[in-house]
Amino acid sequence: MKSTIRRYAKLMVKIGACVRKDDDVLIVSSLEGAPLAQAITEYCYKAKAKRVTLVYSDEKASRLHFLYQDEATLTDIPSWEAEMKNSYKGKHAVTIRILTEDPHLYDGIDPRKVAARSRATHKALAEYYDNAMANKIRWTLCAVPGEEWAKTVFPDLSPSKAVARLWDLIIKSMRLDEKDCIKAWQDFQAKSLERIEKLNSMNLKQLRYRNSLGTDFTVGLPEGAYFSGAKEYTVYGAPFCANMPTEEIFTLPDKNTGNGRIVASMPLVHNGTVIENFWISLKDGVIVDFNAEKGYETLKNIIETDEGSRHLGEIALVQYDSPIQNLNTLFYNTLFDENASCHFAIGEAYPLIRGAEKMTREQLDALGVNRSGEHVDFMIGTPDLSITGISADGAEIPIFRNGNFCF
Repeated sequence: MKSTIRRYAKLMVKIGACVRKDDDVLIVSSLEGAPLAQAITEYCYKAKAKRVTLVYSDEKASRLHFLYQDEATLTDIPSWEAEMKNSYKGKHAVTIRILTEDPHLYDGIDPRKVAARSRATHKALAEYYDNAMANKIRWTLCAVPGEEWAKTVFPDLSPSKAVARLWDLIIKSMRLDEKDCIKAWQDFQAKSLERIEKLNSMNLKQLRYRNSLGTDFTVGLPEGAYFSGAKEYTVYGAPFCANMPTEEIFTLPDKNTGNGRIVASMPLVHNGTVIENFWISLKDGVIVDFNAEKGYETLKNIIETDEGSRHLGEIALVQYDSPIQNLNTLFYNTLFDENASCHFAIGEAYPLIRGAEKMTREQLDALGVNRSGEHVDFMIGTPDLSITGISADGAEIPIFRNGNFCF
């Protein structure tokens, strides 16, 4: 594993965060991610980073906080905690997050307390999240296995074998099994950018989704919207890849459009709770009805976070015949599951509007760019998913047929 960890770390520094001379890097890691975090720290310094700050998070301790603290304490975010992340801004600011999430971490915890803490955190860290969503900093996410996560994915295996198996899948999804994983990622990015250029040349105004699961939904795109993915750039011109792994090509909807029903095709894990077999219905961009067989209260809390959480904020295209989907594994982790499936996000939108960096918040609002304290991805891709693009002149263009891109 030592060699794999070093390859993983080098990939995160060169492709994920694209660390450069004089960068100020913040790494937030799970305890299980410590070896990777330490290796990333070394590679950051080899890339001439000015400073690397490493902070560890402990999920088991987080559960204890929810068990023993009252809601008033949980939602009182210390100023030092907010300032730590809000201070990362400007062209040399970089944040790297290493996740190891237990899908059942908050089982038995009052979902209202979890939702209240989430809202308070987003409010306290609003400056950081705004900068990240607007590509004013470089940021990237990755993951390493933990026993609780691995046992959820592979319940029939012993804990050690489950962790080893999950490592195998992460290695494949990160292309770490390639002889030159850096080049493999660069080749993938180049191919994705070709498809993005094709989509951006279509002058699409609407997308229509249909499948046999029950999704029948049409949504509009704002004026000046464009597709991105695989390799993004900050407003300062620095490249980065926000999700490692990633397979998605994404844009934003006009929050005031969107009519029909969307049926989730995979479970969603949100704040340590699993939401299963759920759907939402929208009218003129507003979520007007929803249900879930499991995790209803958590879904309700997401949708009722604020005014913006009743709207969609992201449209992401991932073909069914993709590397992560072909692993035939439900990861119970959005970082992986969203890159195995087309998805939408409830809440905050990435302002993927041409010239957005020069626009005021009011101008973006007028274009239908959604604002919210939430951004929750949920998966809707199926083998029979059909997506049709409707251009400005009314032409219908096949985008997806039978779950995959038509080009």
